[in-house]
Amino acid sequence: MITPARTLRALIGSRDRPLLLPGVANSLAARVVEEAGFAAAYVTGAGVTNTYLGMPDHGLITLDELCAHVDAICDVVDIPVIVDADTGFGNALNVQRTIRKLERAGAAGIQIEDQVSPKKCGHFNGKEVVAAGEMVGKIHAAVDARRDDDLVVVARTDARAIEGLEAACDRALAYLEAGADLIFVEAPESVEEMREITRRVPGLHMANMVEGGRTPILSRRELGELGFAVALYANATMRGAVVGMREVLGHLHEHGDTRAAADLMISWEDRQALVRKPEFDRLEQRYAATAEWRNVR
Repeated sequence: MITPARTLRALIGSRDRPLLLPGVANSLAARVVEEAGFAAAYVTGAGVTNTYLGMPDHGLITLDELCAHVDAICDVVDIPVIVDADTGFGNALNVQRTIRKLERAGAAGIQIEDQVSPKKCGHFNGKEVVAAGEMVGKIHAAVDARRDDDLVVVARTDARAIEGLEAACDRALAYLEAGADLIFVEAPESVEEMREITRRVPGLHMANMVEGGRTPILSRRELGELGFAVALYANATMRGAVVGMREVLGHLHEHGDTRAAADLMISWEDRQALVRKPEFDRLEQRYAATAEWRNVR
């Protein structure tokens, strides 16, 4: 049986690297990503926190809130989804529960990181990391907890900003040995550092392309040449949507209506197609009670 997790493994291991991985914060964004032709998506903790709570990425989202989002997203797309689970919502035992709940919700891959809880965005100041041994225990717990052996465990280290690049690479090696499938060294600050990460640490790597962040924004070709298997664009989707909302709302505020703003919005027909209204209409007709059955007492 080809599961979403097995599909994700094949995509990450493909020679057509890196896999472009857009972030999504809700089901509608996931539908747009799938419609655009992307092969996988990433449920971003920062994006969910920003859009659902209207708050910064400071570890404020709860496991249950995240699971509800993941369940809704995985219900409407066929592409595999990697989920940002922050620090795993606690110690190694909490990580096991986190893995099981997110896997049941539909996650094909789950990312945990070595920051102190509550975490911060990887490109913020003031981060702290737990001892490497504690994170190794969390990775062991994650690997043991998964029901599907193909579930991709992503290990992220934020040690570059606190302990330096060499220590971050040492941590990445330890996490790889503990069973992580995909390594994510967050926030390297130059192309040379990115090259050093993939040189020193074997295995599959993810690069986080944060517009305005600490890491240089490189092309897909350049990232592939550096040896990265995944190119993450965690919040490009959300940030682009905010620009669109501001344009439409600015027009409405200035003109008092949206009659001349049609080109700034998705059409009525396109909107209904995106959320599959025709499909739901057909299902409604299929399961509708007939006059004969309505008259049965």
